Amino acid sequence: MASAYDSNGPADRAFVRTAMKAPMLEQQHELDLARRWREQEDEAALHELTTAYMRLVISMATRFRHYGLPMSDLVSEGNVGLMMAAARFEPSREVRFSTYASWWIRSSIQDYVLRNWSIVRTGTTSAQKSLFFNLRRLRAQIDDTGDGVMTKENTSWISEHLGVPVRDVESMASRLSASDRSLNAPMVADGDGEWQDLIADDSAIPEDQVMTNRDSTRRKEWIADALKALNERETHIILQRRLCDESVTLEALGIELGISKERVRQIEHQALGKLRKALVRIVGDPEDSGLIPNV
Repeated sequence: MASAYDSNGPADRAFVRTAMKAPMLEQQHELDLARRWREQEDEAALHELTTAYMRLVISMATRFRHYGLPMSDLVSEGNVGLMMAAARFEPSREVRFSTYASWWIRSSIQDYVLRNWSIVRTGTTSAQKSLFFNLRRLRAQIDDTGDGVMTKENTSWISEHLGVPVRDVESMASRLSASDRSLNAPMVADGDGEWQDLIADDSAIPEDQVMTNRDSTRRKEWIADALKALNERETHIILQRRLCDESVTLEALGIELGISKERVRQIEHQALGKLRKALVRIVGDPEDSGLIPNV
């Protein structure tokens, strides 16, 4: 196991050697240490208990080193899981601490891998997490170790085996086959172009956006001036019928104003005529400019 640290510093290798030399614990002594920590908060007991199972942390961390993350970080996260296990372990259940701690250590390391393997969060559900950590193993099991696109048969087999949709298997296989790439990275070694240059921007260019906002503001001002030619009831009907996101029905306005819906229609028609005349004085023919609808 120490070979996993060969690329790290002497301190890391010394840590592994020390961990591997820690004596194994007898079951009864292990339970006594756990009780002393749980009932008396004996830090010496906690230290002896966790030191004895540091080798378990290192062993578990080596299983995840192929994800490209520093081994020292994996061990550190495993230590966090080991301490969580020590805090929650119940000696009265008469279960070996190593059995209980394994789950916490693995869970802590897996969470670290998911958070740091890519800048894009991977595996947000339990099914996706299972797919992330088991896809390579299952592909090797069916001798599908290539970096190319998986066959439909292999994809369907993994989908059924893990109980996840086929599209999730295809998406995860694609993500695991390629690492993160900076949008500012050059497309070719000696070129000036960057990958972000290939991303299309469908939004309006700044000049068009400014013109659109200015024209919209001007139209609102014109209509506001034209509405001054209407009386209060006409203004209310035009606002409710023509200038609201959801037009109010003639019947509803008739009930509100205490008149028939036919009378509301007549008032609306008269008000639109007044608006047209007002807009002609301000900007010209409203039908040509599209400021108000035809009736």
